[in-house]
Amino acid sequence: MIDLNTLISTLSAEEKQKLIVFLEKKNKRKDTKNIQLFKYLSKNTLTSQDICLKIYGTEKANSYHALRKRLYHSILDFIASISLQEENSTDMQIIKYVLAARKCLEYKQYKVAYKILDKAEVIASEHSLFPILSEIYHTKIQYAYANQTVSVEDIISKFKKNQQNHFLEDELNIVYAKVRQTLNNITFKGDIIDFQTLINNLFQEHNIELKESLSFKSLYQLMSIIGLSAFVTNDYLKTEPFLINTYKSIITSKQGQKSIYYHIQILYLIANTLFRNKKFEASLSYLEMMHVEMQLQRKKYYNTFKLKYHLLLALNYNYSNQQKKAINLLEPLISIKHNDTESLLDIYLSLIVFYFQKRAFKKANLLFSKFYHSDNWYTEKAGKEWIIKKNLIEILLHIELENIDLVESRLLSFKRTYFKYLKDIKQERVITYLSLVEVYYKKPEIVTTENFKNKVENAFEWIEKQREDIFVMSFYAWLKSKMEKKDLFEVTLNLVRDSKTID
Repeated sequence: MIDLNTLISTLSAEEKQKLIVFLEKKNKRKDTKNIQLFKYLSKNTLTSQDICLKIYGTEKANSYHALRKRLYHSILDFIASISLQEENSTDMQIIKYVLAARKCLEYKQYKVAYKILDKAEVIASEHSLFPILSEIYHTKIQYAYANQTVSVEDIISKFKKNQQNHFLEDELNIVYAKVRQTLNNITFKGDIIDFQTLINNLFQEHNIELKESLSFKSLYQLMSIIGLSAFVTNDYLKTEPFLINTYKSIITSKQGQKSIYYHIQILYLIANTLFRNKKFEASLSYLEMMHVEMQLQRKKYYNTFKLKYHLLLALNYNYSNQQKKAINLLEPLISIKHNDTESLLDIYLSLIVFYFQKRAFKKANLLFSKFYHSDNWYTEKAGKEWIIKKNLIEILLHIELENIDLVESRLLSFKRTYFKYLKDIKQERVITYLSLVEVYYKKPEIVTTENFKNKVENAFEWIEKQREDIFVMSFYAWLKSKMEKKDLFEVTLNLVRDSKTID
């Protein structure tokens, strides 16, 4: 059966109202039931069987399926029509200029035609619309002989430069696709790949240099590739300057409406990088800019980025010692339905961690009980790293709740399932950490001794505090709190403060 709910969820409240008007105009008969079906599906509270009974009064599976199919195609037509209306604001307007100029050229009105083409060129350049620019330059070159005021060599030079930019944009798009595919294999399938070498090789293979002038979309893709590298290598400090400097180069140019989606993506990418580098004030500043962009075009992209924005905001609050604010922000989100399953799962896990850090273990456990799918399902939806964090948190939670049998079974299961993978990706420190956790679980009295503290000190290959991942710190903070007999959240915040670079 067609999944109409997913398609409908992409529409804003305003677009849903416009769709009803669209359907009313389209319906030729008064007894058409598509609007009724749409309203039921928009509420998303009834099953398909219940909706069928409400609409027809009895079970009419074939009629209901046909109705759903008609509504599906009507929604596709509606989305296409509003998308074309939005395109008219930029692309279509420039195309009209080009067509008008060519009409003038046919009637040998050369000066008027070139004035129109000049105007089209300015707008197309501002929006980095390389294909349309190519048409403009092609037309200018074709009729350059008839206009003595223009330099054909200058136009040819612009044409060739535009060709290079267009080609570079296409090449970067190919690299972006390859990197995303590789990341999926690393994250969701557990493939072992030297990610940084892969990026370097792809850039070399496609002759991409970071200094080139690119479109807003391509610059986002470039920043995203660099950001993905930071995600895989856990080295956000190295990528931060590039991301911010690249963004500043983008923002100096005029931004068209079509750039808003990529602008939001870039702002989130930078805000997340700053958070991972423990620069909370700077991260919040970029989140504020992101929120402003989310309000534009009547909140067109607000729902798309709602979960990502609130999650990152809450994480910044939590590690800035505003835990209550962070919890209050996330609690209402766990009851909503949203297509961004990965962000929703991150919200659940983050809220569990917040509860855990404030010793609200029963609350954390209650929320944990909502994870009723298999590990394979969660790995497919959120990736290997997420599922490993989830299982580690669960082990710590059962230790705190003194669920002895569950601790034993979860430890055994984790070792059997993930130890080989952790060794393959050279993350043996997770294995070392879990072995120390097991020591505490079996002999809690020895973790405060000097011998155990020395054992911990010698167990890890420590990296610079500034480079250490904030989530890794959160796990270590639990062990350190046991060693020092101090409050977990206090120890966490102290570790974070000691590792912070200057904002």
